[in-house]
Amino acid sequence: MKFYKNLRVFFIVSTVLCCSFSTEIIAQTTGKIKGRITEERTGEALAGASVVIDGTNRGAAADLNGEYVILNMPPGKYSLTFRMMGYGTKKIADLTVSVNRTVTVDVQMQDEVLSGEEIIITASKMGIKKDQTSSIRNVSAESIEILPVSDVAAVVEMQAGVVKGHFRGGRVTEVSYMIDGLQVDEVFDGQYRTVDLEPESIQDLEVITGTFNAEYGRAMSGIVNAVTKDGGSEFHGSFSSEWGGYLTGNNDIWYGLDEVDFLRNQDYKASLSGPLFTNKLTFFTNIRSQDNKNHLYGIRRFDVDNFSNFRGDDPSLWFSQATGDSAYVPMDRDENFSVMGKLTAHITDALRVSFLSTYNKDTWRDYDHGFKYNPDGKPASHRDSKMNTLQVNHLLSERMFYELKLSRIDNFSGWYVFEDPFDTGYVHDLFHDDTGPGFWTGGQNKDHNERTLIDTNLKWDFTWQINKKHSIKTGLLYTEHDLDVENVQIRNKYYGTDLEFFLYEPVTLPDSTVYSDIYHVKPVEFAAYVQDKMEFSEMVVNLGLRYDYFDPASVYPSERRNPANQLSYPEHPERQSTYPDAKPQVQLSPRLGLSYQLGEAALLRFSYGHFFQMPPLFALYENSSFRVAPTNYETTMGNAQLKAQKTVQYEVGLWQQLMDNMGLEVALFYRDIYDLLGAKVVTTFNQIRYGLYDNKDYGSVKGLELKYDYNQGPVSAVLNYTLQFTRGNADNPTQTFDRAGDSKDPIPRLIPMSWDQRHTFNFTVGYNQPNYGLTSILSYGSGSPYSYSPLTESILSRVNLYENNDWMPSVFDVDINAYYKWNLSHGVGLRFTLQVYNFLDRLNENWVNGNTGRAYRSIITDADIAGHRSDFNTFEDTIQNPSAYSAPRLIKFGVGVTF
Repeated sequence: MKFYKNLRVFFIVSTVLCCSFSTEIIAQTTGKIKGRITEERTGEALAGASVVIDGTNRGAAADLNGEYVILNMPPGKYSLTFRMMGYGTKKIADLTVSVNRTVTVDVQMQDEVLSGEEIIITASKMGIKKDQTSSIRNVSAESIEILPVSDVAAVVEMQAGVVKGHFRGGRVTEVSYMIDGLQVDEVFDGQYRTVDLEPESIQDLEVITGTFNAEYGRAMSGIVNAVTKDGGSEFHGSFSSEWGGYLTGNNDIWYGLDEVDFLRNQDYKASLSGPLFTNKLTFFTNIRSQDNKNHLYGIRRFDVDNFSNFRGDDPSLWFSQATGDSAYVPMDRDENFSVMGKLTAHITDALRVSFLSTYNKDTWRDYDHGFKYNPDGKPASHRDSKMNTLQVNHLLSERMFYELKLSRIDNFSGWYVFEDPFDTGYVHDLFHDDTGPGFWTGGQNKDHNERTLIDTNLKWDFTWQINKKHSIKTGLLYTEHDLDVENVQIRNKYYGTDLEFFLYEPVTLPDSTVYSDIYHVKPVEFAAYVQDKMEFSEMVVNLGLRYDYFDPASVYPSERRNPANQLSYPEHPERQSTYPDAKPQVQLSPRLGLSYQLGEAALLRFSYGHFFQMPPLFALYENSSFRVAPTNYETTMGNAQLKAQKTVQYEVGLWQQLMDNMGLEVALFYRDIYDLLGAKVVTTFNQIRYGLYDNKDYGSVKGLELKYDYNQGPVSAVLNYTLQFTRGNADNPTQTFDRAGDSKDPIPRLIPMSWDQRHTFNFTVGYNQPNYGLTSILSYGSGSPYSYSPLTESILSRVNLYENNDWMPSVFDVDINAYYKWNLSHGVGLRFTLQVYNFLDRLNENWVNGNTGRAYRSIITDADIAGHRSDFNTFEDTIQNPSAYSAPRLIKFGVGVTF
C-alpha cells in the first residue's frame, strides 16, 4: 500500500510540474530538428514553406509563425531541403542529429529571381548547442572509426570529466550504461556492464558527465548511452583481420616478449547490413572474435601438484619439486566473442519495430604475481551474456510519439579454475604453499564463484511537442531482477579426520557454514518521471522530477549482535533475532537546467539536480545466512535495509564559438555525495567484531572541464582537460572497517581519493580523407595518490598516516591509428590499418611500492633478505611485479574488405 501511496504523490506533483515548467535531454534513441523559416529581405515568416529530409519521407511544413519541428529522428547525418513557391530552394548539408539532442535550423529564403540556383549551406554551431544545459558529449560512428581505440570504454575514457574510469570524482559504481536507452548495468557489483557492444555496432555514443535529466536513474555520476546502427536500403559489409605484437626495449621487465610475435594478439571482425526482401525490413549484424595473449606472462616452473618445503633456515633441509616445463604462459590473456543482430521493420511511415539480440562470451585472466611460477593454479573470470530487446517507435502525429521497449538480459558470471567444483583436477591443499620464496610453488586458488543475473525490463516513453515553447515527456520503467549466487570455497572431504593429510576429494559445504554464500533473490524496481522543456528565442529552461521505488524482497535480522542466533539466550529472548521483511526504498529527485544565449556565438548554462542510486546488490545480500566467523574482522555482512546513495550536484558552463570551425566549452562543477556505501563495525554479544554494510561514507568533488574542438576539412583537433579535487572518508566501502581490523584510528577528516588525479589531458589530432588518414591521441595524467608507508625502522612509522598521502609520478601516452583504402571496383575496396598503442614505449606506472613511491623499487632490509628462502629466485623477484606498469608498445596490422 505504501508503494501506491508514494506513486500517487508522485503523479500529483508531476501534474503540477507539467502545467508549470519544462525540461529535456530526451534519453531515448532519437533526436529532434526544429527551426523557423523567414523571408531574407523582410524577416517575415514564410507560412507553408516545406522542409524535407532528403532520402526519407520525413519532413514538415512551417506554421503561421514560420516555425517547424521534426520529431523522432534517428541519429546520423542528414541533408534538409527547404522550398517555398516563389522562392529559391535552399539546402542544409551534413546536418548531424545526435541522440537526445535538439538541432535548431533557422533558414532565410530569397526571392526566386534573386536566388537563382539552389543554395547549399551548413547548420550553425549555435543551432546544435542551443538546448544543451549540461555536459553532454556525442561521438558519432564516423568519429569512432578513425580513433586508435579497440573498445567503447576507450572512447568514454577520452571525454572531459572521466578520469581512470571515474566520472567527476565518483566511485566507478556510480555510472549507468545503456543500449538504445535501456540500462545494461551489472547491478550485483556495480562496476561493469552485462552487455558489451563493439565500436562498429554503434551509430551514436552519448556520454553525460554532469547533471542529467529525470529520465535517467540508477546513476549518480554519469551516463553512457550507445545507440545501435540500423540496416539501410543498400547492402554494405566488411570483413577484417588484425594481428598485433609487442615491440619494446624493456624486455628485462616484460619477460616472454623477447621475440616479436605479430600473432600474439588476434582480432577478427565482420559486419553486414542491408534490406531483407524489401526496403521496409532491414538488418544489421556484427561479429567479433578476439584472442589476446597480451603482455603479462608467467613461467610454468611448477605444476599444481608439486610440493615444496622451504621452511627452516637450513638449506640442506629444503625440498622443491618442480616438474613444470618452464614455458612462458600468458597470465593476462583475454578470449572474447561477441555477436549482435538487429532487425528493423518499417510497418508504416509512422510505425517502426525493431528486434535486437546480442551475445557475449568472454574469458579474462588477470595477472597475479604470486602465481608467476605456478600460472595454472590461478582462476579465470568468465561471462556468458545474452540480451534480447523488442522496441516499438510510433509517431502518432507530427508532434507526438511514444517508444515501448521490452528487454531480457541473461548474464552468467563465474570465477574459478574449473567450472565443475568437484573436478578431479583439483589437488590437495598441502601443495598450496608460498612460504620462503614468496610465490606459490603448487596448489590452486579454491574459491569458486558463480552468479546468474536475469533482468527483465519494460520501458515506456511518451513525447508531446505541445507548442513551440513546450515539449513534454513522461515515462515508466519496471525492472525485475532474478539473482542467483553461489560463492563457495572448495574444501577437502576428509578435513578434520585422520585421513586429512593422505586423501583429498573436493566438496562444497552448505550455506549454513562460513565457507559458502548461496542465495536466490528477486528484487524489483519501478521508476516514473515527467519532464518539460520551455524554449524561448534566447533561453531554454529544463525541469524534471523522478520517482524511484526499490523493493529488496528480503529479510534482515532484528538483532545485529546475534544475527544468525548462533548464541542462545533462552532467558533473554530480546537477544535473539527475528527476520522481518526489509522495507522498500523510495526517492523523489528534482532536476533543473537552463541555457541562455549570449549573442550569436556564446551560450551560458546552469544545471542542478538530486541523483539517487541504490548500492550494488552484493551489499544487500552478502552472507545471506547472517553467520559470523569466530575471528574478529573476518566477516562482512549484507544489509537489506540500505538506503539509496545520494548526490547533489551543481554545474555552470560556457560555450564560445571562437571561429566558424572552432569552439571552446568550459564547465565548473561541485558535488556533495551523501549516504555512500560503507561498512560499520558491529560487536556480537560474545565480543566478535564484524562488518555490516551501511550508508556511512561521504565524499565531495569540485572541478573544471574544458573542451576545445577544431574542424576544417580533413583536419580535426579536440582537446579535453579535467581539473579535479576529490575528497572523501574512504576509497571503498570496506576501507574504514579494514582500518579498524588493522588497529588504525578512524579517519576524522576528508582525504584525497585514490583516483584524485589533479590534471588530465586528452588531445586528439587527425588528418583524414575518405581513402586515407591518420589520427593520434596524446594523453597525460599528473598522477594519482598512493599510500606512503614508511619502514618500521623510520620514526615516521610511529605516526598513524592516512591513506592516499602522496602522489604517484605522472603518466604520458601516445596512440596512433592510420588507414588506407584501395578502391577496386563496383564499390568493393581493400582497407589497410596500422594501430600503435604506447607509441613511445613509456613505462607508465599503474601503482607503486608504498615505501618508495615508484614501481619495481623497494627499500630492502637485511630482515627481508634473511626471511627469503628459495633455491630458484631472490627477494627482488617478489617486488619486481610487471603489472605495476601499463602495457608496452603494441603494434597492430590489419587488412579488410569493404563493400
